[in-house]
Amino acid sequence: MKKLVIGILAHVDAGKTTLSESMLYLSGKIRKLGRVDNQDAYLDTYDLEKARGITIFSKQAMFEVAEAQITLLDTPGHVDFSAEMERTLQVLDYAILVINGADGVQGHTRTLWRLLATYQIPVFLFVNKMDQQGTDKEKLIEELKKCLDDRCIEFGQERTAAFYDQLAMCDEALMEAYLETEHIDTLQIMKGIKERKVFPCFFGSALKLEGVENFMQSIVKYASMPSYPEAFGSKIFKIARDEQGNRLTYMKLTGGRLKVRDTLINHTWEEKVNQIRLYSGQKFEAVNEVEAGSICAVTGLTQTSPGEGLGIESDSSAPVLAPVLAYQIMLPEGYDPRLMLPKLRQFEEEDPQLHIVWDEQLQEIQAQIMGEVQIEILQTLIESRFGVHVTFDSGRIVYKETIANTVEGVGHFEPLRHYAEVHLLLEPGQRGSGLRFALGCSEDVLEKNWQRLVLSHLEEKVHKGVLTGSAITDMKITLVSGRAHKKHTEGGDFREATFRAVRQGLKQAESVLLEPYYTFQLEVPEKMVGRAMTDIEKMFGTCEISQTDGEWVTLVGSAPVVTMRNYQKEVVAYTKGHGRLFCTLKGYEPCHNAEEVIENIGYDSERDIENPTGSVFCTQGSGFLVTWDEVKDYMHLESYLQQEKETLSKEIAKHQDLLTEEKWIGLEEIDQIMNRTFYANQGEKSAWKKRKTARESYYKPVGYTMNQNQDKKEEYLLVDGYNIIFAWPELKELANENMDGARIKLLESLCNYQGIRKCQIIVVFDAYRVQGHRVEMIEYHNIYMVYTKEAQTADHYIEKFVHDHKTKYHVTVATSDGLEQIIIRGQGCALLSARELKEEIESANEKMMQAYKEKQVVERNYLVDALPPEIKQQIEKRP
Repeated sequence: MKKLVIGILAHVDAGKTTLSESMLYLSGKIRKLGRVDNQDAYLDTYDLEKARGITIFSKQAMFEVAEAQITLLDTPGHVDFSAEMERTLQVLDYAILVINGADGVQGHTRTLWRLLATYQIPVFLFVNKMDQQGTDKEKLIEELKKCLDDRCIEFGQERTAAFYDQLAMCDEALMEAYLETEHIDTLQIMKGIKERKVFPCFFGSALKLEGVENFMQSIVKYASMPSYPEAFGSKIFKIARDEQGNRLTYMKLTGGRLKVRDTLINHTWEEKVNQIRLYSGQKFEAVNEVEAGSICAVTGLTQTSPGEGLGIESDSSAPVLAPVLAYQIMLPEGYDPRLMLPKLRQFEEEDPQLHIVWDEQLQEIQAQIMGEVQIEILQTLIESRFGVHVTFDSGRIVYKETIANTVEGVGHFEPLRHYAEVHLLLEPGQRGSGLRFALGCSEDVLEKNWQRLVLSHLEEKVHKGVLTGSAITDMKITLVSGRAHKKHTEGGDFREATFRAVRQGLKQAESVLLEPYYTFQLEVPEKMVGRAMTDIEKMFGTCEISQTDGEWVTLVGSAPVVTMRNYQKEVVAYTKGHGRLFCTLKGYEPCHNAEEVIENIGYDSERDIENPTGSVFCTQGSGFLVTWDEVKDYMHLESYLQQEKETLSKEIAKHQDLLTEEKWIGLEEIDQIMNRTFYANQGEKSAWKKRKTARESYYKPVGYTMNQNQDKKEEYLLVDGYNIIFAWPELKELANENMDGARIKLLESLCNYQGIRKCQIIVVFDAYRVQGHRVEMIEYHNIYMVYTKEAQTADHYIEKFVHDHKTKYHVTVATSDGLEQIIIRGQGCALLSARELKEEIESANEKMMQAYKEKQVVERNYLVDALPPEIKQQIEKRP
């Protein structure tokens, strides 16, 4: 039987719970069709959900359709509970995205679509409420294609040539199948949906059961069951408690089997499974064993957390959606907050995005929450579970901090009989990249076990910035050096040194305060557009008109959360209830009023005792504190950045006889270098074939032959380094993680190619190192690479080279830059696109390997051939 885990997602009020109810009813799972407004929906099991008519907690139902067993995971639709929804995405095989046919694609719908793309989950779309007046299927299809993806195809239509023609436009493989047979079979469609090349769309009314039966049958027909390995693996996506207070760990098995009393192990804990439950609504069935592909709840585990991977599964990355508002939890008078803190930790287990924090300085409990609806829910849960009525303050924005330049942070911890020193390289990252940690230290300098310990300490806490004490983000922190003592170093020493190194680096860096931004969609009457745009400008936001529809105008844009928090009420007021505002979290951007915020928060990094910026050194048997700005005067290891600077200076000095800032590097000088090195023991150099026509440059691979005419011009290949790196998929992927690695891989490929073709190769890279950088040429094995001077691009360098030497030499340029190709062609030189260069290198390597194999066959030696004649005769005489 086909086993599928399918999640159902939607913007609030799109009819998601009603569709779930309809599917359960039509499958025979429930006998009575429940309704949200009647408070008897099968999956709305909590009193809060029934009262408010919204889904707050993700829940599951199991039912069968045809030959498939479906586990349906219902997720919250309200934006305040997005974290709960996002955790569920980690375990889905497919997703159902429900869209309100009366409202079309709304703001949160776009956010859900982006999340589904991030997690690479195939999607079936159900456009609901098509029974309402004014809904137009054709317009909705156009909107889906425009706002979500052009590959949204209506699957409710007849399987005509028009339908297959639409499918064929979604993917090359489908196009080839259609051109060959004028038909696309079910297996090919299933593959297209699985690979997110096709997004099937269905229309109907869940409340009236219209189109739901066909929708269910189509899911079973076109969804394919994943294959799972034999080795055990599971992904934890939810922590909850039953009515008796038992802790439940919800997980999906992604490999092997799980039995009652099995022992599960993770990095820091080892626990046994007491019970395995298969939930469907409020009820569950206790089983002794489950297999891969199943969703179950397990008791007996006390240290699990959402997003954790067990067995072959790795831990999930942090959720994309995160709370941006912090509230103080105010307890009844006389209630000790230290008694409430461990109780609130239960909610943090169930929803890690709450971030329950005890502020020692203010003596208060704080929680990070998505919005006002979540406050009300949390209030009710605290009162029902612990009998304590709490209130919340008005809340404040959760700011973050990052840096704008690269620095080296040094932390030293050396009280008596303790020792550790850590050097960290702090580099700014792309906006939204979060924190990344890496190791870049030689084991000759610091043993591997200490390096791993430093990495674990970097990951174990939230590091505070030095502007407001907010969490740091969007940077890469790399361990570049460190030192331990054979006798006196303990694990705790490196914790102290690591934390101090982070803070010391932040104190040196140019810190940037970040604040959360909303992307919004604002729908207002046409006559009120001016008012709306003025408001957005006052809120330090930006906007543009997305569409006009008769008397209505839709504005889209972004603005700081702090300025837009209460704007919904204003929109309702000045549009007399007709205007609509949809906001979703965009991410963090530089704060629009950083100085004002920093002054109001009044954070003093030097007085933060729990996060010291200085280091501890030892002299004459006693330790003493050194402030952050003097640490580098006392540190024991040499500065990593200083070593890099000195290395660069030596390289420049090494080649200063060849280069000056204004002097052009002549080919005569390059010839002399090459003749003294690579060609010192060779005969005539090779040359390439004639230059190509424009058609050959763009469409046909070029072939080169050894030139027998000694009067022919010598050939040079100039390679636009970064252009090639970002044109070759494997190098581009590597460059995203390690640009140096991508450069080296390209250079090694070209070295091999040069050895085969015997052409002279110069790889040109844009200047990237320091201000005032001069042209730099470096010999790399049998080729040369050039770093251009400041403000000079690789394109400019290559164009000047071609212009100055095109008459003396045959010059070929490898680049896929369209404008550059036109310029080079205009100079009369040959071209190689990135694709052609790759094909040339692969072809040359294949020919070399083939020649080598043929030579091995011809020259194969046997032991008998090496024997003296008299011994060979004796052997031949023996019977």
